Amino acid sequence: MKSTLKLELREARHMVEAAIREAGRIGVLETVCVVDDGGYPIALDRMDGARVTGPQIAWNKAFTAAGHKRSTHLFNQAPNGPALPGNEAFGIQWSFEGKFAVFVGGFPIVVNGAVVGGVGLSGGNGEQDTACGLAALRALRELLGSEGHDVLVEADIKK
Repeated sequence: MKSTLKLELREARHMVEAAIREAGRIGVLETVCVVDDGGYPIALDRMDGARVTGPQIAWNKAFTAAGHKRSTHLFNQAPNGPALPGNEAFGIQWSFEGKFAVFVGGFPIVVNGAVVGGVGLSGGNGEQDTACGLAALRALRELLGSEGHDVLVEADIKK
């Protein structure tokens, strides 16, 4: 048997709140979704005025990051991004009924070396989505650090 950590609502809400604070600070309207290790939403918020398409896109990014255990932008980063034309995973974005996201804004949530979920953001450009995603991960690290847990905070995550 293996013991595993499970992301809970308290942590997910804390991450969403941090991402939204960062979005307000940099002046972008974001939707933020935090999913569990199976890719199902725990918390999802769309800022007032954010695009109506944001919730599905943010969920897709979080789903992909959690399920495939890597930051979503790594799929199409030249020259070896696996989803680029001619590479081994070209077309993967059509998997899971089109739910597989291969562009910036999705990050796995890695605690003590294990992927426990994902966070996805939609609404800004790549730099803005990344800033808000990193704010969410930093907030989780601050929250769990006092409990002795290590949270990975970086843009290019591949587990």
